[in-house]
Amino acid sequence: MSAPAGRVGVVLVSHSAEVAASVADLARKLAAGGAAADVAPAGGTPDGGTGTSSALITEAVRAVDSGAGVAVLADLGSAVLTVKALLEDGELPEGTRLLDAPFVEGAVAAVVTASAGADLDAVAAAAREAYDYRKV
Repeated sequence: MSAPAGRVGVVLVSHSAEVAASVADLARKLAAGGAAADVAPAGGTPDGGTGTSSALITEAVRAVDSGAGVAVLADLGSAVLTVKALLEDGELPEGTRLLDAPFVEGAVAAVVTASAGADLDAVAAAAREAYDYRKV
């Protein structure tokens, strides 16, 4: 399940496995028109509960890491803290970056941009720009 060489992978970390999987599915569908970048959900706990799991996050990042970088988006507080701790402890591959972006809109922007072959900086910028999307 690793991304094609040179393509940034995307990991979606949520307290809910269903939310992470649904947002990943939505982002893949909206990136259609070509081969979508690899996207891995990392939601909930290993026993199916609500929460976050260092093991699931690490496994997801490794699954989409092709060497071009991995963009990680997280939904709420402890999901963000878990990813930060993994990064600080060197538990995630080099080139893994936690993005500051809204979860759904940022995920779609990240996957669409990564699918176009953009580098990690461009993927991060696209996800961050999702904060500026006005709905009204």
